[in-house]
Amino acid sequence: MTRTADHVRVTVLGSGDAFGSGGRLQSSYLVEGRSATFLMDCGSTVLSALKRHGVDTGRIDFVLISHLHGDHFGGLPFLLLEYLYENPRQRPLVVAGPPGLEERVRTVFAGLYREAAATALPFSLEFRELASGTDEIIGGIAVHPFRVPHQTTCVSLGLRVGVDGRQILYSGDSAWSEDFVRESQGTDLFLCECFLLHTRVEYHMNYRDLAQQVPRLGCKRLVLTHLGREFLEGKAEVTVDCVEDGTVVLL
Repeated sequence: MTRTADHVRVTVLGSGDAFGSGGRLQSSYLVEGRSATFLMDCGSTVLSALKRHGVDTGRIDFVLISHLHGDHFGGLPFLLLEYLYENPRQRPLVVAGPPGLEERVRTVFAGLYREAAATALPFSLEFRELASGTDEIIGGIAVHPFRVPHQTTCVSLGLRVGVDGRQILYSGDSAWSEDFVRESQGTDLFLCECFLLHTRVEYHMNYRDLAQQVPRLGCKRLVLTHLGREFLEGKAEVTVDCVEDGTVVLL
């Protein structure tokens, strides 16, 4: 798999929820452009997905994390393990996400692989905390984080990224927010979580409410992801595009 001069390529490495509903892998999206190759979220199944698609893990320039739930960041210790032993890395790696990112990753890594976590990495690892509403340039890519309603005390972020003239909006995990109307304007792709079909909760999207908002969105393409059991069981009534593990979107 190589970068293309004409497209930004988004590969859905995992379109499922924390429960593996429908046998789907956990949240992760590989974005490949001329400027950079990076991950948006890094669920615990990320290495299996990358290797299933024949991706050289060494090509990943940086990782963006939307929030600190295991199905979105739990693959980072395995990625670090990969870079220590299986595919030794020498160039720097930036991991960017919400406050508390470094502490949580290092704690989980030590819990899973104590000796490996205590080993000096042969590459520079930089954790960068993203603040809602504060734009960043990471690996030459414009990143706009904004807080979304998913957790009460901890911060969950939506991400809008600019890659080679294309704009990608990623909801992370979130209930409906009016910010999605604003942030979707002019975007080429909106990867939107839709965990539920009809049930309303305060921390996840449901299709019944989202469908009413679709005409207000300003994205060129909307696709649904992070699909839960209730959604999958009623998927026949859904008219918005839904991704699968392995879906590739060219922008």
